[in-house]
Amino acid sequence: MSKEKSAISVFQRYLTVWVIMCMAIGILIGKFLPQIPDFLNRFEYAKVSIPMAILIWLMIYPMMMKVDFQSIKNVGKNPKGLFVTWITNWLIKPFTMYGIASLFFFVVFKAFITPDLATEYLAGAVLLGAAPCTAMVFVWSSLTKGDPAYTVVQVATNDLIILVAFIPIVKFLLGVSNVTVPWDTLILSVILFVVIPLAGGMLTRYLVTKKKGKDYFENTFVKKFDGITTIGLLLTLIMIFSFQGNVILENPLHIVLIAVPLILQTFLIFAIAYAACKLLKLPHKIAAPAGMIGASNFFELAVAVAVALFGTTSPSALATTVGVLTEVPVMLFLVKVANSTKGWFKND
Repeated sequence: MSKEKSAISVFQRYLTVWVIMCMAIGILIGKFLPQIPDFLNRFEYAKVSIPMAILIWLMIYPMMMKVDFQSIKNVGKNPKGLFVTWITNWLIKPFTMYGIASLFFFVVFKAFITPDLATEYLAGAVLLGAAPCTAMVFVWSSLTKGDPAYTVVQVATNDLIILVAFIPIVKFLLGVSNVTVPWDTLILSVILFVVIPLAGGMLTRYLVTKKKGKDYFENTFVKKFDGITTIGLLLTLIMIFSFQGNVILENPLHIVLIAVPLILQTFLIFAIAYAACKLLKLPHKIAAPAGMIGASNFFELAVAVAVALFGTTSPSALATTVGVLTEVPVMLFLVKVANSTKGWFKND
């Protein structure tokens, strides 16, 4: 238990609690101080909320610094685990998310969700499904005693794939859902919330490592940004919920309805990747992170793109935020599953 506590911070462990608190604060602001969200809505450029963009950069930039892209040179050492990660994340996960979310929003929950609202919730789910996790994978890998060096390679290659795969997958699935998304807005979102933070993180890592060494960068420099990332996430959530206050108060049950397919999708993707690693006879230290990286979501990116594409008051943005709400408790459960089934795999 002590090792787990050292691997996951208090904030990360109780993320769901903080999200609920932010939801309450945001709803209260939207209800009793509507002047605040109205004022923030004035600062917009090319349909992108400038205050929201700043907060999301505060979240994503420190995450990108943690990824060592020089590790990509080790891709060929054990490619099977990487193929599992890539195939699960990009050829399976976005499409199962679309299928499961469509089934629940349009069929199972049709008595509670109108078709128009279901379409917007589906768009948010699609964004979550097309954005596999980055930063939190390191936490889940540590908790399952995954190979840290291999996890870095998995994350680094995954982040590079996001640059080329995220836009066409989202465009295709939203098109199938009859959701019109301008190419320029989608491309701008990826440039703002992936390319720029990624380039900034790589440059910062290179300059600081060159000047003070890798040990200083990873054990001292990066940790200075943990608080900034936390503040950025909490303020982003408060801001989103302040815009979403009326929607939530009118449809409180919808939070639960959105969460159901998201949770089922998480379990399914973990099972697919974990079972594939078992069939390929990969060691547990590779199998566990492979399952986690697909099951978990890059919810920061999903929230950012949802806000840019559909606006802070959109049901799509709300759906991506529910992904934040369900993330940690579900992933901690899967950590326990992975640790309890370690004996299924060959010795590391």
